[in-house]
Amino acid sequence: MTSSSETDFKQNYQTHLKHLKLKGLQPKTIEAYSRAIRRIGAYFDYHIDDLSESQLTDYFSDLLESHSWSSVKLDLYGLKFFYTYVLNKPWPALKLIKPPRVQRLPDIVTVAEAGRLFTMTHTLSYRVFFFTLYSLGLRLGEGLRLTVADIDAKRLRVHIRDAKGNKDRLVPLPAATLTCLRRFWLVHRNPVLLFPNRHGGLKSAHLSTTPLDRGGVQATLRQVAQDCGLKKRLPRTVCATATLPI
Repeated sequence: MTSSSETDFKQNYQTHLKHLKLKGLQPKTIEAYSRAIRRIGAYFDYHIDDLSESQLTDYFSDLLESHSWSSVKLDLYGLKFFYTYVLNKPWPALKLIKPPRVQRLPDIVTVAEAGRLFTMTHTLSYRVFFFTLYSLGLRLGEGLRLTVADIDAKRLRVHIRDAKGNKDRLVPLPAATLTCLRRFWLVHRNPVLLFPNRHGGLKSAHLSTTPLDRGGVQATLRQVAQDCGLKKRLPRTVCATATLPI
């Protein structure tokens, strides 16, 4: 039998989801903030409407034993959002968490290393996708969302939509990348997507309405990097020239 506290929690959780969507947050942020409420709800048996600073200290201390600082920080932000927009209450532990500052210089993928990555990627869709990310300096999600209409061949620039912070931006389009994308489009001929999914193979890619699978892209990149002997974190790296992968 469902308790009244659990029923109230479920109602508040649905309200939480509505506010997250109305704020126009990115899907990944919505999922992170939602997961935060589910996790803390289970921890306190769904009694989270009036948590004290002491209770929150215990919770986040326990969470840090099994999760990264990044996860702890996201849970903190998710719970603060819940208190502000769902419960309409002041946040009881404003300065509870201060993750350590860690400054790292990014690993740089050289042109030669990138060339090896492209050569070792045998699936055409992934090979062109990796080349595009590398040459334009894009995040994974930004590349997956690219459409044919985002390419301005005349001005040699690309319109990146819904980037970090829900902002759009324009990035330079190297001629080599434009040539590569044009050749690849002649293979799949999708009228909307630059990188349609491959569930039905390239022969039916022109009918696809969804982009490449994120998990498949990430798994392939990890495997190819391992095959190439690269142990870098493979961040976004801007490079104007590299050997065409197609």
